[in-house]
Amino acid sequence: MSKIILTGDRPTGRLHIGHYVGSLRRRVELQNSGDFDEIYIMVADAQALTDNFDNPEKVRENIMEVALDYLSAGIDPDKTSILIQSQIPELTELTFYYEDLVTVARLQRNPTVKTELGMRGFGDSIPVGFFTYPISQAADITAFKATTVPAGEDQEPMVEQTREIVRKFNSVYNCDVLVEPSILLPQNQASMRLPGTDGKEKMSKSLGNCIYLSDPAGDVKKKVMSMYTDPDHLRVEDPGKLEGNTVFTYLDAFCKDEYFAEYAPDYANLDEMKAHYKKGGLGDVKVKKFLNNVLQETLEPIRTRRAEFEKDIPYVYDVLKKGTEKAEAKAAATLSEVKKAMRIDYFEDQEWLDSQIRKFETRQ
Repeated sequence: MSKIILTGDRPTGRLHIGHYVGSLRRRVELQNSGDFDEIYIMVADAQALTDNFDNPEKVRENIMEVALDYLSAGIDPDKTSILIQSQIPELTELTFYYEDLVTVARLQRNPTVKTELGMRGFGDSIPVGFFTYPISQAADITAFKATTVPAGEDQEPMVEQTREIVRKFNSVYNCDVLVEPSILLPQNQASMRLPGTDGKEKMSKSLGNCIYLSDPAGDVKKKVMSMYTDPDHLRVEDPGKLEGNTVFTYLDAFCKDEYFAEYAPDYANLDEMKAHYKKGGLGDVKVKKFLNNVLQETLEPIRTRRAEFEKDIPYVYDVLKKGTEKAEAKAAATLSEVKKAMRIDYFEDQEWLDSQIRKFETRQ
């Protein structure tokens, strides 16, 4: 069986470093590993509209921003198809069929859905499209017969719901058309869910606590120097706590031993820096300056590539168009198999026509 990746992001804004460590960095590694036969990365604009239906311009304006972030981070369109979700009608049709396989009670139990609903405060005014987006996501994954979904741990319930839909469909229709996917979590524990710069659990565009991949160097430095640390670490000589300290969480996600020789030669590695901070005698400003250097090392190549791609937007447009066309062909093939298994492929099934002819001939 082919090894296929499907992953993506909602185009509600530029991508931030939480996206990068949570999945984007890993996507580039997987793309370049040569271990996968097909890779699809989705700009999930239709899903973004479920809670931005009254502001489609917000989604429309961020399509190109997200595509630029993908390319500048190292996604290669010769190896990976970048597609726009809304331009593949087969996904909508698959969603419609899968809705018959999932109960309202099951959706209500989905931890990711419950969390997202709580964050957005819909109350009794939940858009049906938002409530059922786990089913839409299952359509996205299965349309491309994805075997692997690189994502953060918050997406595990979504992938599990997809597996349930796959099993039920294949069982009800006595076939093996759909493929069960597995989630591929970040290898670095700190990358599972990078907190916001303000220490809040989630980095979020709406909370304004993000460092974006495209942020200028000055903006990155400003955000780092104002980051949340240990509120009880008032003096340099005070012992400091690492737990809940956003600066050290970011260092866990981004730091490499080789950075110390240039930017913090007093330490051989991050463990030594942490030990000094816990003991006392290491100030937050010094640690933040080190983190700023680490992030600049990571982001500068991305910013440089982005500046080049921004000079040729027609190329980026062409990447999106070609990737979407390839993806639609794949989704159309899957939909054809699904409809055949459901026995609703009337105009492709000569046996059905023949049986109808015979049935009505006997009535004459």
